[in-house]
Amino acid sequence: MKISDIISILNQWAPPAYQESYDNAQLIVGDPQTEVKGILISLDCIESVVEEAIRKNCNLIVSHHPIVFKGLKSLTGRNYVERTVIKAIRHDIALFSIHTNLDSVQTGVNQKICELIGLENCKILAPKSQILSKLTTFAPRDQADQILSTLHQAGAGNIGNYDQCSFSVDGTGRFRPNEKANPYSGTSGEIQHEAETRIEVMLPTHLSHKVIRALHKAHPYEEVAYYLNELSNINQEVGAGMVGELPTEMPIAAAMQHLKDTFNLSVIKHTRFHKEKIKRIAVCGGAGSFLLGKAKAAGADLFVTGDFKYHEFFDAEDSIVVADIGHYESEVFTKELIYDFLIEKIGNIALNFSEENTNPVKYF
Repeated sequence: MKISDIISILNQWAPPAYQESYDNAQLIVGDPQTEVKGILISLDCIESVVEEAIRKNCNLIVSHHPIVFKGLKSLTGRNYVERTVIKAIRHDIALFSIHTNLDSVQTGVNQKICELIGLENCKILAPKSQILSKLTTFAPRDQADQILSTLHQAGAGNIGNYDQCSFSVDGTGRFRPNEKANPYSGTSGEIQHEAETRIEVMLPTHLSHKVIRALHKAHPYEEVAYYLNELSNINQEVGAGMVGELPTEMPIAAAMQHLKDTFNLSVIKHTRFHKEKIKRIAVCGGAGSFLLGKAKAAGADLFVTGDFKYHEFFDAEDSIVVADIGHYESEVFTKELIYDFLIEKIGNIALNFSEENTNPVKYF
């Protein structure tokens, strides 16, 4: 398999369109047409990780965090970012990251946190909006089912736990072909009335070009009439954070110990325990303080995340317990998440976990 094949597989899981505007989740270094010898999966990509890839004969590093967030104006080795990129280029090692797009998908980072904690009935905490579109088109009635099936295969018509969703209504299409036309039915220069089916389907906006191409390929008309409208609807399967429930209420002290055991923590920064038992828990891998309001609005008793600043702890206001378990600690298991996904998708390519502890934060 080529590097581009691996990227395509990962992008189908976590589309780049779902990454945040500040992010850089993509192929950062490397030729996508290079054949993959081995893959090293890591949380971060720093110099020691590239050295590990060299030792393990891996020419592709798939990391959660991208080594390059902002544009580089020079490559002189003056900092760890430049040195990492230079080392990767020298040894022909490709660097690919799958970051906030993997945070945003329903089967991504936050679902894994919920799974580790043991939460049930999980859903996206802050679903994204304006990432859906509606396609409306018109087809001869005897061709409508075939066209609809093609649209579904291209990725249209999925809503939550349902697929192949659509709305159809029969009507009459009216048109007049000119002398240059090659109509499916009717005669040039004459008004034609055609029994048609109006088809409506929802689709992720980033699949628009793929779905429209499929429509043109499947449709019998020389000129295909359609409307594509962006929607303000939220997409309940894409967004930041998650919220779920423990099977039974748990004393808050026991819940904190459970977090320490599950994520191998030596310490947890937290707000005051204002209640004895908890059941509903919100989570966000990495830096999640921006979701505190959403966690409170969702009725969560506990919010598990990382990177809370001093003054942000006050914002809990004794309505929720904030548990800051650390950025690295909340996401280090992402290596397992990516490994488990890829192992089902690729053949005999060697997959390796990075053994490097890249956490820059130490505790004394």
